[in-house]
Amino acid sequence: MIKLPNYPKLLNHIKTRQLAKLIRHFTSHPKPHCNFHFSQTKHPLLQSMLSAIKSCYSIHNCRKIHGRVIKTLSYRDGFIGDCLVSLYFNLGCFDDAHKLFEEIPDRDLVSWNSWISQLSRSGGFGKSLEMFNRMRLEMGMEPNEVTLLSLVSACTDTGGFDEGAFVHGLAFKMGLLSEVKVVHSFINMYGMFGYVGLACRLFETMVVQNLVSWNSMIKIYAKNGFGEEGFKFVKAMRRAGIDPDQATVVTLLQGCKDVCVGNLVEALHGYIITAGLVEDVTIMTTLMSVYTKSGRLDASQEVFRAMKEPDTIAWTAVLAGYALHGYGREAIELFDFMVSKGEKPDHVTFTHLLSACSHSGLVEEGKSYFEIMSRVYSLEPRLDHYSCMVDLLGRSGHLREAHLLIRSMPMEPTAGVWGSLLNACKIYSNIELGKEVAERLFVLNPTDSRNYIMLSSMYSEAGQWPEGQQTRILMKEKRVVESAGCSSI
Repeated sequence: MIKLPNYPKLLNHIKTRQLAKLIRHFTSHPKPHCNFHFSQTKHPLLQSMLSAIKSCYSIHNCRKIHGRVIKTLSYRDGFIGDCLVSLYFNLGCFDDAHKLFEEIPDRDLVSWNSWISQLSRSGGFGKSLEMFNRMRLEMGMEPNEVTLLSLVSACTDTGGFDEGAFVHGLAFKMGLLSEVKVVHSFINMYGMFGYVGLACRLFETMVVQNLVSWNSMIKIYAKNGFGEEGFKFVKAMRRAGIDPDQATVVTLLQGCKDVCVGNLVEALHGYIITAGLVEDVTIMTTLMSVYTKSGRLDASQEVFRAMKEPDTIAWTAVLAGYALHGYGREAIELFDFMVSKGEKPDHVTFTHLLSACSHSGLVEEGKSYFEIMSRVYSLEPRLDHYSCMVDLLGRSGHLREAHLLIRSMPMEPTAGVWGSLLNACKIYSNIELGKEVAERLFVLNPTDSRNYIMLSSMYSEAGQWPEGQQTRILMKEKRVVESAGCSSI
């Protein structure tokens, strides 16, 4: 008997994500049949390996695995084919995935569901429905709740109400509306499309309305701007003997944040206190954000002070409030106090801190914290942080320094970053740099009329009328349509 490879060791490679070594072992074993010289019960090893590769590997390694599978074990059997199809699809090789799926002769319901699910996630409702009909009509297979959930997901993602109503009809005909998950998916779908009444009527048809059902409806009301109706639903939910959980309260608060319903926020705040939820950091942090967005920094700070053990997210929420309302000095003081308490700032913390410095014109402080970020806390600046710094330098007139910072960025600067500098060039009438920046934006975002209009306006304000007119002509030649709200005034 030939000695088998050390599979526990291979599994360890999967767990530690040492996938390169795993693939070399798998694809270059001197005796190919040894790789699969084990019973069907051991196949989950291969499935685990394929799943691991699917999450982080390349098409090159996918093809190597595929070739080895063909040589050693038929991928036409069971989960192996499904894993390979999923792998190709997730790597963007849709034609390869489709071809491989069609080559699997013994496709069971799991295979069809997997393929329909893949298509639904790519936003292809038409293809999903086509495969759904093939499965039923050509193969004679009856769909189950998993099949329907994939179709509903495709409808929701593509925003197709008519398609969603069609799938709802199919579910009714097939008797699948007794499945709780299916009903939930339709409730969420109608809520996503803004048909709150339809979602509510479907909710009322449910024999058993559990916590998930109630939370779904509350979320729909909140998201569609009916926060007060959502709050009434909470009361009805409690009368039905179901206590709200964290998700219920957070959902309602987020709905209030979107529509800024002051009296409802205060009512929820009162409920949080009476229900003994003041120690829930997630709820209290969300409440702080709602107060901050509505301009009530005093109430936000009161909530923060009531927290016994605020985490980094809570500290950052207060800091974000200062940044939003232009309290740069207060943001810096809070940051220093936060650090003195032993809290470690994260990338989001520094984004808000730098934003606060920018809105308050604290140039030197902003530069200092940008440098401290990597030197002290080993946090490499991301695009958001560079954007804040460009905005800070641009607002304060340090245009060349902002330009140098953009050119030193380790990632590709976005149109938003360049646009921030162009706006600063206009404010400080730096036509030379403004022209250079605008030309970059014409390449990055050739259809954005704002960049042409801003450069033309800069020329006009400097009395360079021919250049301004030439920019307008260029805009017309490129058939760039002036956006609503744009003006050269």
